[in-house]
Amino acid sequence: MQKFLEHFNTRQQMQKTSFEIFHYFDSKPGSVALHHHDFYEIYFFISGQVEYQIEGRSYQLQPGDLLLISPLELHQPIFESVVQPYERIVLWISPAFFERYTTETTDLLRCFDISYHSRSNLLRLPEEQQEQLQNILDHLLEESRTPAFGQELFSLSLLLQFVIQLNRLTDRPSESYSSSAASTLTNRLIDYISRHYQSPLSLDSLASAFYVSKYHLSHEFQRAMGISLHRYIILKRLVMARQLLMQGESPSNIFDQCGFQDYSNFYRAFKAEYGVSPRQFAGAEEKKG
Repeated sequence: MQKFLEHFNTRQQMQKTSFEIFHYFDSKPGSVALHHHDFYEIYFFISGQVEYQIEGRSYQLQPGDLLLISPLELHQPIFESVVQPYERIVLWISPAFFERYTTETTDLLRCFDISYHSRSNLLRLPEEQQEQLQNILDHLLEESRTPAFGQELFSLSLLLQFVIQLNRLTDRPSESYSSSAASTLTNRLIDYISRHYQSPLSLDSLASAFYVSKYHLSHEFQRAMGISLHRYIILKRLVMARQLLMQGESPSNIFDQCGFQDYSNFYRAFKAEYGVSPRQFAGAEEKKG
């Protein structure tokens, strides 16, 4: 089977309506900032030395590991050393795909629900099942890059087969593994921010809530996450604002729902992060619909 290896593309937005798939191979991977997507991501790890952080949970990856990442989850890979080439298959799936094919009896998004059976983002399967899933991904890569009669329909059938099989496998016991919080304090902070992002969150108020000094709080978060606590709060608020805009909410009605003091602060933060104003983004989403 032909391989379609690519070097990492920094683009983080989908250009197709159902899915996009990439087979990345980098001998010297560059740093990747903490980020999120408006789509679901399935990440199949092949080789390298990578620690992957997802919402304060840290995963030391092994070849054959799968990561399931939902749109609201901030995540990034961390590279401590580069001994082996960094190889992985990355599959992006739009929410529209799941809306179209999920039925009353078959919830295709169940595999992404980390609260289901106390599941984590990481799926570590026996070698036979890893090969089974990689084989479907390899066929999907080949089909999506080789124009042929019925290519679109055949690709969608492979994607459905992969997602269904993935859900079946997440219902079975898998090899034991553990995830660790970036630190106990950082994990508690991330959980607190997720529940209180709509409220004022100053360094003083957070230090008081956790009974630690401002210096210790900010230093520990920066050490564990690689970004400042203030930057993380802004990102979390923008993630939630973006989701509301995609649901058709008016920009002028959501800034306070997401914890911004006024519209001008929201506008500046949104434009700086995404390169467009909230109204431009909302307009583009409306045209998609």
